[in-house]
Amino acid sequence: MKMLGRQIAAARRASGYTQVQLALIINIDEETMASIEQGRRPLKPDIGRKIDKALGTKGVFEEGAENLPEIDQYPMYAELYIDHERSSIVLSWYDCFVMPGLLQTEEYAEAVLREQVPAYPEDEIQAKLAGRIERLAIFERETPPTMSFIIWEPVLHLMIGGPDVRLRQLRHLRELADRPNVTIQILPLNSPHNAGLDGPFTILVTEDHQHLVYTESQRGSHWVSDPDEMSTLESKYAMLRTQARDTEESKRLMDCLLGEE
Repeated sequence: MKMLGRQIAAARRASGYTQVQLALIINIDEETMASIEQGRRPLKPDIGRKIDKALGTKGVFEEGAENLPEIDQYPMYAELYIDHERSSIVLSWYDCFVMPGLLQTEEYAEAVLREQVPAYPEDEIQAKLAGRIERLAIFERETPPTMSFIIWEPVLHLMIGGPDVRLRQLRHLRELADRPNVTIQILPLNSPHNAGLDGPFTILVTEDHQHLVYTESQRGSHWVSDPDEMSTLESKYAMLRTQARDTEESKRLMDCLLGEE
């Protein structure tokens, strides 16, 4: 995908166009044009067709878009994940670092963003925060997805943002646990088994019943498209569900931490 993006950039420059000019000609915004050239967004065949027409490249980019290897159709960036998350019908999420993004309160999310190193500029923090809040609309869909979350117990004790932020985050988590389409399980700290030691991952099932797996690490985000690797992660999630407290035990733990039991 990055190679195709570089070829588009080279053909554009050879034709004497700037990114802005080409974006205007093919009727897309400049950011999308830049993302395609940098390999951060997959090239769609219809856009490839418009680029071919503008640059006189005789179908090269339309054909290139149609023949992208499957692994290149899903770049290592969160923006595509958000698109799939928004329309998913099943979502399964394991996290051992922080609260899963969809379960975060606004103040907790802001505190997490402010812990990034190197630090985000203030305008980027606000933009990312607005994006996270927008994602919460998934809970209000007419037919919301079936959502399962497994959280490693230490995450519940982290003082990200301070004790008051933590308390309100726990209360929010407990309220979400009562939603009919949401299950939350806590993986005990003292469990002798943990199938999630390799880090967080999310499994999505799309409207057309395609299974997608998304992982995150210190080195960035990654779409998993290899069938064997996807099968391994789905098996890990199934194992984590057996290792975690069941939903009622997990609710009692949250109640205990909130001082309500």
